[in-house]
Amino acid sequence: METPETPHTDPDPTIFDAVLHPHRSLGRTGFLVLMACVSLVGFATGIAFMLIGAWPVFGFMGLDIALIYLAFRLNYRSGRQMERVRLTMDRLEIERISASGRIMRWSFQPYWVRVELNEPEEHHSRLTLRSHGRELTVGSFLTPTERETLFTALNTALDRCRATTQPAS
Repeated sequence: METPETPHTDPDPTIFDAVLHPHRSLGRTGFLVLMACVSLVGFATGIAFMLIGAWPVFGFMGLDIALIYLAFRLNYRSGRQMERVRLTMDRLEIERISASGRIMRWSFQPYWVRVELNEPEEHHSRLTLRSHGRELTVGSFLTPTERETLFTALNTALDRCRATTQPAS
């Protein structure tokens, strides 16, 4: 319990903390509107073909609508993944939660870790953490601009951290 005489001091204060999520430009309302429009057009087209005697087309239009819906649902499911990059004085922690909920964690000593960004302007660029023969790609779902912003912010935070700490073995 904290009292005015004994203020709480975090033994490991956070220097940098970023939570990364994939961007999804179409929200829930937009998705519902889009699916309503696709369904309306598909249903109308299917009825038109059925009236001229090509009744199997009606079923294929329904299949098209179902496949479009499924593709969007899978896309939104992959959007549930996230990564957290947290830097304290004695460690850089990466926590990755997959779309299925699986959690993976990595830890690096901040004095020795190097952050690299290859081909920053390209969509396939990679933001990589390297230390003592280990390598981890971070933010693979980010845009090139977001990746470059993370690269700059993380390097700045690591430089601040290195300026105040001694290397650990």
